[in-house]
Amino acid sequence: MGPAEVEPVTAAGATGEIDVLLVDDQDLFREGVRVIVDAQDGMRVVGAAGDGLEAVRLVDQLQPDVVLMDIRMPEMDGVEATRQIFDPDRAARRGKPVRVVVLTTFNLDDRAATAIRYGASGFLLKDTTPIQLRDAIRTVHAGNAVLAPQDLSTLLEGRFRTRVAVPAAYESLTEKEREVFAAVARGLSNTEIAAALYAGESTVKTHVGAVLRKLGLRDRVQIVVFAHEHGLVTG
Repeated sequence: MGPAEVEPVTAAGATGEIDVLLVDDQDLFREGVRVIVDAQDGMRVVGAAGDGLEAVRLVDQLQPDVVLMDIRMPEMDGVEATRQIFDPDRAARRGKPVRVVVLTTFNLDDRAATAIRYGASGFLLKDTTPIQLRDAIRTVHAGNAVLAPQDLSTLLEGRFRTRVAVPAAYESLTEKEREVFAAVARGLSNTEIAAALYAGESTVKTHVGAVLRKLGLRDRVQIVVFAHEHGLVTG
């Protein structure tokens, strides 16, 4: 395990760039990712950690926008680190939202599925290309998933053997908001939803925002998780 590294930077996000925290126990891999991220316009690496314990501490300290999280590490793995990062009390003390992308060597990884349930915005295979990595960082920063909707549904299918009772907040959704909720849960984009509902994309975005707010969810990925957890996936 390599030592944690913290760069002397200004307050996270102060420059308008996407601040990225790297978490991986392999120094060589971590440095390779650092080079790729720092070479992108509008992104910078603000710190790095070699295990989950240090990752949680650095998220609190540096408040990055995006965390690239290895799934298998000593001391504390990426699943537990993700759970702690999104602990409600810890998240409430944070000045801005943080997104986590899990890095794994296995497609449709069971641990990645658990990390997504805890709040991660998806996963990337470690052999991803620099362009895919760049696009993934931008995608999760915008609040979207970094894996195809059908893959996300496949990843979550069967993970919720015991359905959780639908919370009262769901009943507060309007009929149109429920239609949008169901479409997002099936993996449809705003463009596809707009076409299906004969509505403008701006209207769909408004409905998605209302769904997130009423259900207390962070992003579209969590809508998919919520739908699977409560047995609300239709179509």
